Amino acid sequence: MRERTAAAHATLDGWLLLSAGALLIAGFISVASASLEMGQRNYGDPFFFLTNQAAAAVIGLAGAALAYRFPTRFWERLGLLPILLSFVLLALVLMPGLGREVNGSTRWLTVGSIFSMQVSEPVRLLVLMFVAGYAHRHEASLQQGMGALLKPLILLSALAALLLQQPDFGSAALILAMSVGILFVAGARFRDVGLLATAGAAAFAALAWTSAYRLARVQSFLDPWSDPLHSGWQLTQSLIAIGTGHFTGAGLGAGVQKLFYLPEAHTDFIFAVIAEEAGLLGTLVLLGAFALLVARTLRVAKASAERNRMFQAYFAFGLALCIALQVLVNVGVNMGLLPTKGLALPLISYGRSNLVITLVSLGILLRIDRENAASGTGVPSRSKR
Repeated sequence: MRERTAAAHATLDGWLLLSAGALLIAGFISVASASLEMGQRNYGDPFFFLTNQAAAAVIGLAGAALAYRFPTRFWERLGLLPILLSFVLLALVLMPGLGREVNGSTRWLTVGSIFSMQVSEPVRLLVLMFVAGYAHRHEASLQQGMGALLKPLILLSALAALLLQQPDFGSAALILAMSVGILFVAGARFRDVGLLATAGAAAFAALAWTSAYRLARVQSFLDPWSDPLHSGWQLTQSLIAIGTGHFTGAGLGAGVQKLFYLPEAHTDFIFAVIAEEAGLLGTLVLLGAFALLVARTLRVAKASAERNRMFQAYFAFGLALCIALQVLVNVGVNMGLLPTKGLALPLISYGRSNLVITLVSLGILLRIDRENAASGTGVPSRSKR
């Protein structure tokens, strides 16, 4: 009873709310600008994609509010359930009649025409819960040898194999990188992590070079101008969009590349549209908002660790790492620094599953922040609810 009373009067991190809210609004504006022509051409409704994104935001905010109401010890006590549910979801999406194929990838779980979900998104959150709980329970073992590090990674490697069957190379790499990062922070020895990271990188490189589909992506990334009308089309058009933005951009809605040239302008390459229309100045503001969001999420992780709330600390750290990696990969792909991976720009790119799960994750993060504030001293001053 005392805990509930204290939590009810706890304060939240205003900068965290501000950065997340600003990015969500920027996402609506960017999706609207990038998708009007495609919505009109394909669906007869210029606001088709914006309407869907807004509906997903409503669902995501409702999910975040619901997740916020659950004490974080509820998620902590789930144990192996999140990883088991992840396997179930990834198995279901590969079953005929349930998995829906889009652009050569079977990543969407569908039930008739009323439900569709990209399963890698909830799987990412479930894995985060599982690894945070495992790291908390096995901190001492992680510091003693490789055995405690290998156990969860064997499960996660099997999970990644199912993701590669879709195929979803980007999500598999992201989940493994996030998990290894959490386990390293939890105390896994540097030499063990380094050895496994080297082995993992070699395995992913082998996968890329032995698959014609992935090899074509790598080759187009290395030299997109060698075939600018076919395999290098996406990257060359993205670079043109970014280059023509200059310092202040062409102006909101005035971009040209999104109209006829840049594929997936509202999803994978929305950063290029933002760069063309808002210029270097706009992209720096956008990246600054992401940096603030990640920094405040890490602050929540630090405050949790100071209170010896280690599951919450590892969850918050893993979420910060996940958001940062998605931003780095998406921006890197748009700028030709990384091969195409299909990872969304969180809260910005069009993608209902990604938006819903990101908002639910932030709801759990806010609950962690609230519990931190209610649990003791040493928390920086924060704005009132």
